[in-house]
Amino acid sequence: MQIETNIQNLSAYKKYLTVDEAVHEFLKNKGYLNIDLPVLSPTLIPESYLEVFETEFKYFSTKEKLYLTPSPELFLKRLLAYGVGDCYYLGKSFRNSDPPSTLHSFEFKMLEFYKMGATYMDIANEVLEMLNFINKKVKNEKLNLSKWEKLSISEAFDKYSGISESELFDKKLFINKSKEKGYRTSGFTYEDLWSQIYSQEIEPHLGKNGQPTLIYDYPKEFAALAKHNADNKTAQRFEFYINGIELGDCYTELTDWKEQMSRFEVEDKSRKNSLKTPHPIDKGVIEALKYGLKDCSGIAIGMDRLAMVFAGVTSIDKLKLINITS
Repeated sequence: MQIETNIQNLSAYKKYLTVDEAVHEFLKNKGYLNIDLPVLSPTLIPESYLEVFETEFKYFSTKEKLYLTPSPELFLKRLLAYGVGDCYYLGKSFRNSDPPSTLHSFEFKMLEFYKMGATYMDIANEVLEMLNFINKKVKNEKLNLSKWEKLSISEAFDKYSGISESELFDKKLFINKSKEKGYRTSGFTYEDLWSQIYSQEIEPHLGKNGQPTLIYDYPKEFAALAKHNADNKTAQRFEFYINGIELGDCYTELTDWKEQMSRFEVEDKSRKNSLKTPHPIDKGVIEALKYGLKDCSGIAIGMDRLAMVFAGVTSIDKLKLINITS
């Protein structure tokens, strides 16, 4: 049965390869340097919302804990600070405790690219151009990629959940509003409730109005690595969606090492409180920021999901010729 499924997946897999090749071609034409990176590290960036894989290197009596990288950011930030310029990584990343589904896999391919002197909205323009470049190769006529549907987080919550901007950014008011809407609030934080409402009431509408949706200016609580806006309530972060599927996450990068260290400590504490796998904080990123990271912006894009959208299939599993979860 699995052999038959794999044969059926061959056509979609070939489109996956076309998307992969188009991304490389586009970024090369734009002057980005392709970087090969490790997938094992003794330290990681603390991110409270995700779980990681832990392993161990052994050589006689020598032992060292290592972790599969959930993103290439910790290495790329070093290179950016040391002057590598516009660059990208296209390869494997790993995230634990995420049950396999049509959109999730614990092992997946990630594209992450950074542009010097750019803001998050500059990256938005670059991404839209890349999407159109890919579609010239794949020729999916069902996709309309002519422009973004742009929505701020405030606009989206007001439009789809009836939560005003004043309620959205006041934690007490937001929790009260969540209770009025029927959500269980006892034992849940602002962040917990925000994520619940976002996933249930906002996400299902994104990228479904005939164009890809760019949703931007998240609360600063949801952007540990991004620059804050002048309002000190929101951060320069966007995500983009096509057909209701979240495909990419972008920041204008934080360059202040003291602020970054402070945020790392908060995230590390949250990880410990939620009993996630403990790991050492990656101080190498902090050292790179101390050295001096110039203004830049970067985006992470799930390549499996992106290829799924362009191939017109309903699950990332339909892109695989070998599926170890079957």
